[in-house]
Amino acid sequence: MAVFNLLLVVFPFFCLSITSLAADTIRVNQSIRDGESETLISANGTFELGFFSPELSSNRYIGIWYKKISPKKVVWVANSNNPINDTNGELLLAEQGNLILMNATKGTVWSTNSPSLATNPTAQLLDTGNLLVQGNGNGNVVWQSFDYPTDTFLPGMKLGINLVTGMNRKLTAWTSINDPSLGDYTFEIDPDGLPEFFLENDSKMVYRTGYWNGITFSGVIFLGPNNPVFTADFVSNEKEISYKYELKNKSVLYRMGVTPDGTIERFICDDPARGWRQYLNVMLDTCDQYKICGAYGSCIIKNSPVCSCMKGFVPKDPNDWEKANWLHGCVRKVPLTCERGEDFLEYPGIKLPETRKAWYDRTIDLKQCKNRCLRNCSCTAYANLDVRDGGSGCILWFGELIDIREYEENGQTIYVRMAASEI
Repeated sequence: MAVFNLLLVVFPFFCLSITSLAADTIRVNQSIRDGESETLISANGTFELGFFSPELSSNRYIGIWYKKISPKKVVWVANSNNPINDTNGELLLAEQGNLILMNATKGTVWSTNSPSLATNPTAQLLDTGNLLVQGNGNGNVVWQSFDYPTDTFLPGMKLGINLVTGMNRKLTAWTSINDPSLGDYTFEIDPDGLPEFFLENDSKMVYRTGYWNGITFSGVIFLGPNNPVFTADFVSNEKEISYKYELKNKSVLYRMGVTPDGTIERFICDDPARGWRQYLNVMLDTCDQYKICGAYGSCIIKNSPVCSCMKGFVPKDPNDWEKANWLHGCVRKVPLTCERGEDFLEYPGIKLPETRKAWYDRTIDLKQCKNRCLRNCSCTAYANLDVRDGGSGCILWFGELIDIREYEENGQTIYVRMAASEI
């Protein structure tokens, strides 16, 4: 039997008080049909699943959106790249636990295609916005929408890589506000070296968060331990590299997403009648642009121009540098020769350089870290890995230092190797 919330059609002004009457679950051979405006609504009425069309589009998609907030904000889309061009679509829960989206001719438009089998399966929309398919009564989850994010990162959802299965949970922007097909911008974790999140535009780096320093990502200093809205959990081990967050106040709604133009936005809602208000953007200013000052260049937003060479370095191409073309970055005044007397200059208050080619050790202290760097002629800098409790662990950089910016507060300290004559 299909789900049909007739009361919402007849008495739309009483939607907040009657959403608990709407079903949040379908069972084997039950379906949601587009032409009859059938939907699933989560138990507390926060989320709704059904067919929708983006603004200025007649294409039909299966999606999940916030039920009580207008205008509609869709947080997940099943058939992003395969729209249905009429209102004859149907979402069916088949035997063994596969959700199948069919068109008017019963052709398959989209399917969960789960390799796991479920006995007496059910599909349920949770209050978190997660759509689960599981075996009846045994909690065996065979598929969930949280494993296949689209453009929105919700509380309780994980982004990152399962190193056992290879599953990569990432955000992908819509092509446009009227087209939910996969766009050019992606936000995902890069596991090389020390893992970081990167925003890319068709594989071109746009922004990076910095690595996880025990409290926050090193380039996201405004989300430190005193963040009043949510708690964060970052995991990096032999099984997974992932990040998720949970709200401290469950009465508010919160979401993060990547827009079609590549903006990473965070929104909060404490009153559905007033809608969303912007909490903050992840990319704050010009200095958050990836590699804007080139190698060994440092970006200082309060300066004009914003780019300058680090101490002991000069522009690689002075003519371009004077024209505000900083792409070529900086080079050392005195090259390293790996001779006795080389030491390190301290640079406090910065966003640490890109770590994809960095090496790290959680077990040694800063003094041991320095000695290890000195013993390797290719090592160009070192820093603490974890900033908690005065600092611990070790990061070593090899080769050029890329994508550095300076902060007035809450930045980290790096020690950059210099020739003896420069100390």
